[in-house]
Amino acid sequence: MISIKIRNEPASAASGGAGPSRVRFAVLDSWRGICALLVAMMHFPASGPLSESLIVRNAYLFVDYFFVLSGFVIAHRYRSSLSTRAAYLRFAIVRFGRVYPLHLAVLAIFVIFELLRLTVPALRGDGAAPFSDGNSLSELINSLLLLNGIGMDVRLTWNSPSWSISAEVWTYLLFGLAVLSFGRRHWIVFIPVIIAGMAAIYAWSPNHMDTTWHLGFVRCLYGFSLGALLYHVFGPVLVARHLGAATPHVTSFIATCVELLALGAILGFVALAGKGPVNILAPWVFALAICVFSYEGGALSRILNRPVFLWLGTFSYGIYMVHIFVQARMINAGSVLEKITGQSFVGAFSIGREEFFGFGIRGAAFGTVMTLAMVILVVVTALVAHFAIEKPGIRLSKALADRMGGAPRQKGTGQAGLSALSS
Repeated sequence: MISIKIRNEPASAASGGAGPSRVRFAVLDSWRGICALLVAMMHFPASGPLSESLIVRNAYLFVDYFFVLSGFVIAHRYRSSLSTRAAYLRFAIVRFGRVYPLHLAVLAIFVIFELLRLTVPALRGDGAAPFSDGNSLSELINSLLLLNGIGMDVRLTWNSPSWSISAEVWTYLLFGLAVLSFGRRHWIVFIPVIIAGMAAIYAWSPNHMDTTWHLGFVRCLYGFSLGALLYHVFGPVLVARHLGAATPHVTSFIATCVELLALGAILGFVALAGKGPVNILAPWVFALAICVFSYEGGALSRILNRPVFLWLGTFSYGIYMVHIFVQARMINAGSVLEKITGQSFVGAFSIGREEFFGFGIRGAAFGTVMTLAMVILVVVTALVAHFAIEKPGIRLSKALADRMGGAPRQKGTGQAGLSALSS
């Protein structure tokens, strides 16, 4: 039986009261889980008010929340500890071990299914031939080497969301090099990266922030750098609050009002930004949200500190990584049921000007039910992946880092140093 323990006490308690890097911003974890589910719903081809809402249709922007949050929490955990090459090596091993095992496992499942399609003609359906159309062997190698998010591919391939994991891993390494090279002044590097990232995306990305394999690495660098800079400016005050130090007091009522305003700004921005040039400001909107909700002073923060939301945060990396495979198999199952029952369950449909193939031909009610079923299946699969793959991978990478001579790992670091998609 799996025992799930979620800490929802104040961050100062979770930290054990010993050191800024041990503070955990739990509410930001909860938002990460919610954003991962919204991205999953965006990718699910179904009709209904959920799928057709502007928030879900534009949920690609929540990937930028992941990037900004990643910069914020990685800076929180590591900006003062990467002073030697040994520390950098340990950082690289631990970060790699946090994201790669699940990436590799999901990729292996995709490969196994392609092999089944190769040997069982009935599984091919009307789709592309096995190991083609984004699932080629050369693209598999790029995915294995985490090159699929830094401009080495010309389309989304295999487990398509993993482009952002590729971009993040290389960004981790560059962040570590910046801290190692410039010490306490490393934050200065973030400013030109942010400016250059915004300019490059505006000039060379047709849909601006809606870029993945093309300028996804630039997109990640931009958001990550903004998050790291945000921590440099506001992090010490936020950490001091969570550790119980004397800081400017904000009443719960005022904090709640600010949180509601921040939530309204996020929802309004995502709904209206679409794929126009204003979406370049998405990382700044999410930086504002991180600043507000890392304070954890309002009613929304208290709600998001409840176990159900903290669970979503814990399983968010799994949600993000497994949802495409689960959704594809649901469509396969719908096609099989059609042959058995003679009823139509999946087919081509449109939302606005976009064409889809999935659960959109039997009306909004059916599409909504299938969307909710998808969410349940994805969360359950992510839970299994967390305990079966993620946690063993974390333990193995930390043990390997310790054996290779890195700085000894302190107990109680909790989730503080984990990335936006993978903590």
